[in-house]
Amino acid sequence: MSVAAGPAVVSQPTVQQPRAFGHLLGDILTQRILLSAGDHDAGSMAPPSVGRTDEWLERRPARFETDADGRRWMVIDYQIVNVAPTLTRIALPALTLTSASGATLQVAEWPLSIGPMTQVDAFDAGDLQLMRPDRQAPALPTAPLRRQASFALGLLLLTLLSWAGWWRWRNWHESARLPFARAWRQMRRLDPPNADTSADAWLCLHRALNETAGHVVHAGSLPSLFARAPYLQPLRTQLEQFYQQSTERFFTPAPALAPYPLRGLCRALYRAEQRHQR
Repeated sequence: MSVAAGPAVVSQPTVQQPRAFGHLLGDILTQRILLSAGDHDAGSMAPPSVGRTDEWLERRPARFETDADGRRWMVIDYQIVNVAPTLTRIALPALTLTSASGATLQVAEWPLSIGPMTQVDAFDAGDLQLMRPDRQAPALPTAPLRRQASFALGLLLLTLLSWAGWWRWRNWHESARLPFARAWRQMRRLDPPNADTSADAWLCLHRALNETAGHVVHAGSLPSLFARAPYLQPLRTQLEQFYQQSTERFFTPAPALAPYPLRGLCRALYRAEQRHQR
């Protein structure tokens, strides 16, 4: 023998609704539904689904609260997620809440109004215009930056001038002190076509070699030159050719002189001397 189940109990709960007017985009509307009070107890109610309910509202997850009198409330938040172009009537949706015991609570929809963030039409009077230009960013004080840039530029210029002055002094000092530096300075004063054939150019280079070796140098005494100035060793072949050409030029009657790159040899000797000194 079975007993037929009785009809589900449907009741209208006590609901605390949000204010019905004055809402804008982003506002949170809170609805509180009483679940138990005195002899009435709706038991464990399943909360409604979350997400968008229409084009205006999004329902957030429900939560449960107990007030100071021991009553249980279901609290549901709705957020306005769309902009109303004019004052618009919407509504919190109706709900049907069911408990595990079969009790059902019916919550009617709650009408309310939402408004636009601002008027569609501006007043077009005075400074009340439809469009306003972008606000200009405040100008930063540039005087300290200009002073710093000028100071840095001055230091850079001073550094470059100091370096250029030191470079010129070093070259002048070397040209006054080093034999091949003096020879190269004198060689550059001659016209390029005459530098390789001028007797003064050949004698100038002879003097620089003699001063470097500390004695008069000839083809047979080149080893003593390289012993005193080993940095000239890579130019041994060119120096041997130089002394061979010099002997023919100065000690052979009516010599048949072949072209010889005297200027290039002097420059090579000067650079070797520079590398050695540094």
